[in-house]
Amino acid sequence: MTRVIMHGCNGRIGQTITSLLDKDEDMKIVAGVDKFDEGKNSYPVFASIDDCEPEADVIIDFSVAGAVDGLIRHAINRNLPVVLCTTGLSEDQLDMVNDASARIPILRSANMSLGVNLLIKLVTEAAAALEPAGFDIEIVEKHHRHKLDAPSGTALALAEAANAGLSEDYEYIYDRTGRRMERPRAEIGISAVRGGSIVGDHDVILAGTDEVITLSHTAYSRTVFAKGAIQAARFLCGREPGMYGMKDVIG
Repeated sequence: MTRVIMHGCNGRIGQTITSLLDKDEDMKIVAGVDKFDEGKNSYPVFASIDDCEPEADVIIDFSVAGAVDGLIRHAINRNLPVVLCTTGLSEDQLDMVNDASARIPILRSANMSLGVNLLIKLVTEAAAALEPAGFDIEIVEKHHRHKLDAPSGTALALAEAANAGLSEDYEYIYDRTGRRMERPRAEIGISAVRGGSIVGDHDVILAGTDEVITLSHTAYSRTVFAKGAIQAARFLCGREPGMYGMKDVIG
């Protein structure tokens, strides 16, 4: 039985993972961490990761950026692997996570969906194939009105995937307000839409002369992210220290 600490257990995806693992025979949540608790979970919930003492095999994190520093310190102290799904981390936090991966296994992904990770691979291939023809790249992401960070971590991962296929690094542009000029060749426009209950929608637009190719992914439910995180946790248990990604999970 794989024992899980659910960090951010009362968030939307934390509750989806809870629901899935309540029915799982091989994996169970032994403790949750969340600042707010209404006693609705079948496991104990701690307000701080520092107070979380139950024995566990892996931590799944869907929290907020401000909680990640304490999470990583706790994981190192207890030698626990971490599936790190929180986005919007600062450069200092990313450096801290990378340093920590020398001591514990960490799987970090901007998006846990298997479909999105396939999309990332396709974007690299498309950017490489279409660059000689002068195609422009624009990314549009849409999420629910409660999402705190913009652009999404997935949008940035898609931009990085495009750059990986290009012969030079293109600049990311988030706002063209007040700029009166033709679009430079070596830039990737990234736009964020926030509204309603949109779970997650990402379009990568490759616009050439007289033709446009759009690579898209739409998530209709948070279950796709929850299932991916559970699959990642199964993969990470027993691994050597290091930084892993969903590409390692899907092979």
